[in-house]
Amino acid sequence: MNTSSNPTGARMQRGPLRPGDKVQLTDPRGRLNTIVLTPGERFHTHRGWIEHDDLLGGPEGVTVHSSEGIAHQALRPAYEDFVLSMPRGAAVVYPKDAALITTLGDVFPGATVVEAGVGSGALTLALLRAVGDAGRVHSFERREEFAQIAAGNVEDFFGAPHPAWTCHVGDLAEALPQTLAPGEADRVVLDMLAPWECVDVAANALTGGGMLIVYVATASQLSRTAEAVRTSHRFAEPRALESMVRDWHLEGLAVRPSHRMIGHTGFLLFARRLDDGQTPLERSRRPQGSTPSEEDLDAWFSPEITEHDIGQRTAPAKRLRKLGRQAGSRARIHEEYAQDEEASDDD
Repeated sequence: MNTSSNPTGARMQRGPLRPGDKVQLTDPRGRLNTIVLTPGERFHTHRGWIEHDDLLGGPEGVTVHSSEGIAHQALRPAYEDFVLSMPRGAAVVYPKDAALITTLGDVFPGATVVEAGVGSGALTLALLRAVGDAGRVHSFERREEFAQIAAGNVEDFFGAPHPAWTCHVGDLAEALPQTLAPGEADRVVLDMLAPWECVDVAANALTGGGMLIVYVATASQLSRTAEAVRTSHRFAEPRALESMVRDWHLEGLAVRPSHRMIGHTGFLLFARRLDDGQTPLERSRRPQGSTPSEEDLDAWFSPEITEHDIGQRTAPAKRLRKLGRQAGSRARIHEEYAQDEEASDDD
């Protein structure tokens, strides 16, 4: 699936709210709802309905009232809002992790980035914003349904297909060598069940000084990946971390941590690619208390990792087809509205 045909690189719209725009409605109690503006439609709340036409043509932050007089404020969703409300058939990389991937992973404008797999496209959006129109993001996804959902979400977020993005349906290990020349990639991001199986193909694609970034859910995945990176002898010592985000309650003098937080979502591993012929610096380490037995090693490294093992759930096929139709709806409404405007101008 090649989605790099659009040369304009359209972005999220500014100015008055238009048909096809996603907006986030906030009520006085802080409840959020995200809708796609469509002329003539209504959005029903538990306290009356809101006419889409009351929002169309309004500015960012316009306040409208439901049929029962409840005020709602409308803003186009920011990246975090969009990701958490977009159609998704698989677990997404949370914005807090996407921020670390693009910043600590040093994803820069004009970079060539490889991503596998795509999932629903949450991380893809962050990577595309980081590389800009002059960069390239090559995403690899095994499942056609996920690729379609991701393509729709990319079009909805940017308003059109992004010129820097190409989505390949297939296995990374087989497709990447056919897509990029050795040393052509600046960054490789792996979000998959068994990233240790792709360390060598990632190293082949990376330029000297490039970076491998891996996102995994469990400690056993992290350990196996770190050992694969070390034993390849093609990377500097890997770094691993996780992030946790806690909001704060702000109300007068009652300023305190929120009762809820976004805790563990995944582990991140970063490793710099060394030029061919260079050897990793030998790190001094404290001796371990005991040497693991063969039985322990087999229990840790041998089992195949499945989505069920790490607590991930994939939507059933019927649900994925429905999500594929939903993703991209904003872009379709935009296109229909633009065609109607052109017809009106011709008349």
